[in-house]
Amino acid sequence: MKKSNLPTKICKVCERPFTWRKKWEKVWEEVKYCSDRCRNNRGRIKAEAKKI
Repeated sequence: MKKSNLPTKICKVCERPFTWRKKWEKVWEEVKYCSDRCRNNRGRIKAEAKKI
């Protein structure tokens, strides 16, 4: 399967597109973040949005 044919999503934190990975095969519907870094920063984004 070509990478261009894989499903994509938009990361909730950095708002960049990311592609399906084999390790997410069984939980793809639950995946919201492109990386552990974004998953760990999700609270900071909400806090910064409240300040504005």
